Amino acid sequence: MLNRVPVKQRGAVLPLVGLTLFVLLGFGGLVIDAGGMFVAKTELQSALDSCSLAAAQELDGAPDALTRATNAGRTAGNANKVQYQAASAGITDADVNFNDVLPGIYSKTIPPSSARYAKCTHKIDGITNYLIQMVGGSTTNSVGAVAVATRSHAQSTCPIPVGLRSRPGGTSPNYGYLTGEWVAMLYDPTKTDPSEMGWYNLDGSTSASETKKEMAGTGYCGTRIGDTLGTPGAKVSLDDEWNARFGIYKNNGDAATSGMRPDYSGYAYTSTNWKNAVPQNAFAGTPAVGSALTAANFKLKRQAYASYGDTTTVVKDGDNMTGLNMKGGYKDLASPGVGGQHQSLGESKRIVLVPILSAASQVIDYACMLMLQPISGPTTTIQLEFLGNAGNSSSPCSTNGLVGGTAGPLVPALVQ
Repeated sequence: MLNRVPVKQRGAVLPLVGLTLFVLLGFGGLVIDAGGMFVAKTELQSALDSCSLAAAQELDGAPDALTRATNAGRTAGNANKVQYQAASAGITDADVNFNDVLPGIYSKTIPPSSARYAKCTHKIDGITNYLIQMVGGSTTNSVGAVAVATRSHAQSTCPIPVGLRSRPGGTSPNYGYLTGEWVAMLYDPTKTDPSEMGWYNLDGSTSASETKKEMAGTGYCGTRIGDTLGTPGAKVSLDDEWNARFGIYKNNGDAATSGMRPDYSGYAYTSTNWKNAVPQNAFAGTPAVGSALTAANFKLKRQAYASYGDTTTVVKDGDNMTGLNMKGGYKDLASPGVGGQHQSLGESKRIVLVPILSAASQVIDYACMLMLQPISGPTTTIQLEFLGNAGNSSSPCSTNGLVGGTAGPLVPALVQ
């Protein structure tokens, strides 16, 4: 029998190692580069979610709604960073479009009055494949995302501590009131006609300090349909919080203080400077003959950042226009105009959410109202303008709260 001489096979390991490294590199590339794409996709989705929510919030049916929605969506979306938080999402106006129903073609040509859904889409190109390209794969990749939002009723809200009673025989949605009508608010709701307004503690208590706290800042959040509100009676302790919304302060009050910031305008309306018949419509109307020379609707005064003194910081100038007499040491006004405090510190503080109450002081719905006048004295009756049901798609009331309710303000919610 012949003895076989072993044949030496030198170098056979090297190709095997090379092949193994190639495979491992490929798997590593899939893990690292695919992981990077997953991160980019997640970051982009968050940006588009923010874009669609911000855009949907502006869909109130006004002629400029789509312009505002596009700007809001683009700005909110690009506030989110992508590619490991290194760059802006790059959302453009063309990425934000609208429709009246969820399915279908989205565009910017839809009438603003019927736009109900906001859709944001975007694609990021040029994402580098660091390892996949080393094994023959593409050098870059792309990710895309889409988000659609609409507005739905909130399950909880943040109104001011004021209640509007439904008028006898009044039914939803306006409960006996006319849009644009001025409604008197007295200090003690227990002594008013059922059609009037008064102070009501949102937490159900009768504490004066609670009323004051609820009037400051964003107030009390969490009010729901069916809640029973408290009646604190006559109030003189929260004049500062009410008047701060008009940019009116005493003792060198600070307009930058949290909870005391002014609205974008402090211009006030009374029957002296606004002569319109019922419904007066100071919010968006045209002043009737005999109105003050300075008179213009609230929307225009907001655009001009007008103060209580219109173009001045003198309280007496506002008194002369309105016929009011600001007492109690109110001497300082937030400054008007571009660059003034009404612009730089302003928030939406005079267009307010107000609970609509049953005869048993239970919340049955919500109204959107405009605060017309500051509180000039401890027994003065002030007025608010009824702007309609807060659940209307065209309501100017700011949206807040958690989605899921059956009435009240509309808040943006993702649907896709």
